[in-house]
Amino acid sequence: MTDWRAVILGFFVILVLGAVGLVIPGLGQLLAAIIGGVVAGYLAGGGLVSGAWHGLLAGSLGGIFIALLVWIVISIVGLSLGPVTGAIGGVLGLGTFLVLVVLSMGAALESALGGAIGGALQQ
Repeated sequence: MTDWRAVILGFFVILVLGAVGLVIPGLGQLLAAIIGGVVAGYLAGGGLVSGAWHGLLAGSLGGIFIALLVWIVISIVGLSLGPVTGAIGGVLGLGTFLVLVVLSMGAALESALGGAIGGALQQ
């Protein structure tokens, strides 16, 4: 069973450390994802598999959140240029949203690794 409290807390750790990690591009986000996954996996407990699952969910939630923000920005920019451009921007933004969601699932693998570590540490 999924412990959503652990997932949400791991997501917030990823969000905060990812913002701080902008000082060191790439490495900062990687460490944020791993540490957030460790937090989610540790709080959820249950061993390697459970920890990896919760870390994966925390990392994926972050990717979905960023994709949603990008979709909203593309749609707003499109609407500011006119109704036809707004409709086109909304459709292109939806495609961008879907692509970013798929990419975020792959990028959440480092969070799953961190979650497995956290799940193992908790036992």
